Amino acid sequence: MRRIIAGILVVLFVCVQGCALVLQRGRRSDIEKIEYLKSELDQLKGTRQLLEERLSQEIEDKQVRLEMAEKGLVITFVAEVLFDSGKAQLRPQSLPILDKVVRILREEVPQNNIGIEGHTDNQPIKYSGWKSNWELSAHRALSVLHYLEEQGISPNRMSAIGYGEFQPVASNDTDEGRQLNRRVEIVILPKTVKKAEEELLQPRQPAEYEQEELK
Repeated sequence: MRRIIAGILVVLFVCVQGCALVLQRGRRSDIEKIEYLKSELDQLKGTRQLLEERLSQEIEDKQVRLEMAEKGLVITFVAEVLFDSGKAQLRPQSLPILDKVVRILREEVPQNNIGIEGHTDNQPIKYSGWKSNWELSAHRALSVLHYLEEQGISPNRMSAIGYGEFQPVASNDTDEGRQLNRRVEIVILPKTVKKAEEELLQPRQPAEYEQEELK
C-alpha cells in the first residue's frame, strides 16, 4: 500500500512540476507541493471508505472491488454485474449499484475527473455481432458514461475508453481469471491531474515563450 501511495505522489508531483516548468507559473516549495498532494490522497482515501460502506454487500459478494492505484481511486465492476454476456446495454438490476457510486461522485468528489475503462477476456467474439473485444469493451464503457451523465454527472468530467483484452489482471487460462478480466473500471482521478491538464491546454502568452528560450 505504501508503494502505491508513493507511486501516486511521484506521478502527481511530476505532472505538477512539469506544468510549472512549461508555463512558468509561480513555484511553490517542494514541501508545499508534497503536502498538497498528500491532502488529495487523504481525500481519495476518505472517498474509498465511504464507497466501502455503501458497497459493502457488493464487495462481500465479489461483484465490486476498490483499489488505490497510481492513476487514482479505481472502482472495478465485474462485467456480469452490469451486462449480459456479449451485450453492452446495462442490466436493470445493475442501476441501483451504479446509483450508489453516482451519489459519491456527485457529493464527495464533485471537482474530480472520471475515467471509465472497459475490459474483456481474450475469448474471440463469436455470436454477439461485435467486430472484436475492443468494440465490446468501448461500448460498455460508453454505456456507463451515458448513464452517469443521465444521473447528473457533468460530461466535462468524464472520458471513456475500451481496452479490449489487452490489459488483463489475471490469467485467461481459467474461468476465474477470465471473469476477473471482464470488467468495467470507474477511476476517480486526483484533482492535481485535472488542474495540470487544464493548464496545459491554456494558450501561452508571448512572454512565456521568451522566458523559456532564455533558460
